[in-house]
Amino acid sequence: MKRKVRIVLLIVCILILLGGGVYLYMESLQRTEEKDMYEDLQEEVKTEEPQEVEEPDVIPIDFAKLRKKNPDIYAWIQIEDTNIDYPIVQHETDDSYYLNHTIEGKAGYPGSIYTERVNAKDFSDFNTVVYGHDMKDGSMFKHLHKFENDKFFKNHDTIHVYTETEHKIYKIFAAVVYSDKHLMYAYNYENEKEREAFINSLYETHSMKNLYREDVQVDADSHILTLSTCIGSQPTKRYLVVAVETEE
Repeated sequence: MKRKVRIVLLIVCILILLGGGVYLYMESLQRTEEKDMYEDLQEEVKTEEPQEVEEPDVIPIDFAKLRKKNPDIYAWIQIEDTNIDYPIVQHETDDSYYLNHTIEGKAGYPGSIYTERVNAKDFSDFNTVVYGHDMKDGSMFKHLHKFENDKFFKNHDTIHVYTETEHKIYKIFAAVVYSDKHLMYAYNYENEKEREAFINSLYETHSMKNLYREDVQVDADSHILTLSTCIGSQPTKRYLVVAVETEE
């Protein structure tokens, strides 16, 4: 009797291990497919190489093609020497939808690069917050963590954002470990002192990873772009790369 029980338990354990292995394989396969999808999209919608800063309104992205794939796509973000080269989406009714859906509408990781409805799609707000997962495979906003390296931070100061009609250029002035509070509701950006409070809060966080660029001017009248991602070892913290729009 005991021998039969041991055999049954052994079979159950084997089935559990096999099931877990299949699940991990399918999850890995899905993530690979999604990564390939984003890479194929990058090749498909780029009409030409980005121009020099002196020609800010040349748009190298085919937004007509993007709209056919997903009408929620309204911008594209690029950072040199990173994998950050993605469409930006905003769902019409559900702010959390693209946290766990790709631009093709598939549920699960890696999700999408997205903003919430509280932000205008023309980047006219004082602070536009863009979210993306910290993916282990290096996709989405994983490469924001490159800015933890002092040399990389010093040599990379520009974020490019394209809309259908504009090429916006942002200069990075801070890369910091921050709390996980909701930035769009923690401050009343209609109030000048609250806008100043947000800027000041970036310099009040305490982490050896924090880096700043003192020569970039930013104030309560600026247009700020905040890129936000997770920190795997600190679930109550977020890593922010923060930049200000320039006229260059």
